[in-house]
Amino acid sequence: MHEVNNLLLLLVILLNFFTLGSARLGACIRAVAIQGAILSFLPVTVHGVNPHALFLSAGALALKGLFIPWLLFRAIREVRIRREVEPLIGYVPTLLLGALTTAGSFIFSDFLPLVEEHHGTLFIPTALATLFTGFLLLITRRKAITQVLGYLMLENGIFVFGILLSAAMPLMVEAGVLLDLLVAIFVMGIVLNHINREFSTLNTERLSALRE
Repeated sequence: MHEVNNLLLLLVILLNFFTLGSARLGACIRAVAIQGAILSFLPVTVHGVNPHALFLSAGALALKGLFIPWLLFRAIREVRIRREVEPLIGYVPTLLLGALTTAGSFIFSDFLPLVEEHHGTLFIPTALATLFTGFLLLITRRKAITQVLGYLMLENGIFVFGILLSAAMPLMVEAGVLLDLLVAIFVMGIVLNHINREFSTLNTERLSALRE
């Protein structure tokens, strides 16, 4: 199964680069949705077919691959935006930063004291690279929806870490993590609605104009 897991994780890394280099919000949402769907298979491929792994896979697929992307597509239809305009850092520099952080993730993971079964797998470098990709989206994009995608990718990186520990984690804790993600998306949806209603734009720099 190591080969299957590494292939899935490699696809996750490629989707990281696609999201960093794309200006089209619809394409970015689809990429994050596909990434979430890919991650939903990992609990089964890592821990085998059992009720615990199946529940975690089904929950991740429903939230990461279907429900949250549907909410985001609905949001961009309502606010009528299609592209990320004038990011704080250009797409090429962002891709270069993404490449550097990904390479650094692979180098750093080699120095970690991992158990034998995790040596030769891409779990740790993929988790770190996805965390950094989400952080880059959060700090380099102006549109609040793109920043939501950054948050989702940040959580995807945490999810990859969690898969390695899911056998030892209580089921309710894992369900709570997914519910926290769902609540965060609802909160961001409320923020998007208020920003667009007050300023007719989703540029988060306009938040500096808010006064008590």
